[in-house]
Amino acid sequence: MEILNKVGSWADKLTHIGVSLIALGVVLEVLFSGAGIPFWPNISVVDNIMAILGGLNAEGLLGLVGAFVLYHIVKK
Repeated sequence: MEILNKVGSWADKLTHIGVSLIALGVVLEVLFSGAGIPFWPNISVVDNIMAILGGLNAEGLLGLVGAFVLYHIVKK
């Protein structure tokens, strides 16, 4: 059981880091108007989030349920 607790703690910390990086990407894109940021990879976090939301919108109710589940996973 101790191993499962360690793995769960590890996954929780990785998820927290991932959400923090996404938030940082959004803030940097807003501040720098999507301009090339020297230390940030050439990706658009906002465009990727919009694409995910667009895909969920195309799925209708199933997408809404999926978004609800993702929200509660990230909220932990």
